[in-house]
Amino acid sequence: MSELKIIAAIPARYQSTRLPGKLMADLGGMPVIRRTLENVKNMELFDEVVVVTDSDEIESVVEDLGTVMRSQKEHACGTDRIAEFATQFDADIIFNVQGDEPFLGKDDIERMIRKFYSDQSQNIDVMSLRHPIKEKMDRNNPNYVKVVSDLDNYAMYFSRSNIPFRRKDTDTDTYRHIGIYAFRKDALVQFANQPLSPLESMEMIEALRILEMGMKIKLLDAQQVTIGIDTREDLNWANQFIDKNQ
Repeated sequence: MSELKIIAAIPARYQSTRLPGKLMADLGGMPVIRRTLENVKNMELFDEVVVVTDSDEIESVVEDLGTVMRSQKEHACGTDRIAEFATQFDADIIFNVQGDEPFLGKDDIERMIRKFYSDQSQNIDVMSLRHPIKEKMDRNNPNYVKVVSDLDNYAMYFSRSNIPFRRKDTDTDTYRHIGIYAFRKDALVQFANQPLSPLESMEMIEALRILEMGMKIKLLDAQQVTIGIDTREDLNWANQFIDKNQ
């Protein structure tokens, strides 16, 4: 297989429902969005890293680190924001790295990239990550998107509800979806042309639009536990984590 050109696009919307202005919130001495961007660039896995934003404030704190693309529209989700530029990306694979995911592990991203070079890669439209939920109370947390998959680890459904329902206790894991996507360019172009889907509008989970379009999402098991910054509690935890590990 020929060498693939792979880029990372970071959607960065200033407004946020659960934690307003979260991407500009301080995380270990710098804004969340800058810490996410630095983490992705330091992986040295991508041919290019771009930030896609609607905000002067966000652009001002990341423009010295690389390319900034200004989105002109209101978007339902981060993938819609980068999909605005889908046809302009000179790449085979586009990683959508959420701006509020500053702790993504390099090893997990490397494994995703290697999978696109595997014999099974022709069946993969989109790739993402999952991780088992260890705390029972987290299964009912709507901020944690749960995912169920088939025997080949292709996603069957995503939900903010506790799925699958446990009629009796078993050792089967409940999985949390990690919000990173790796799209083939043609899959991202298709996504860009598809309006908000019925299930997506109910759950507000963009992955459901991909499934409703009939595309397949391959799931890999994340080896490094990560946390997105969705709430004030998440931000406090993240700052404590950085304080302990600096």
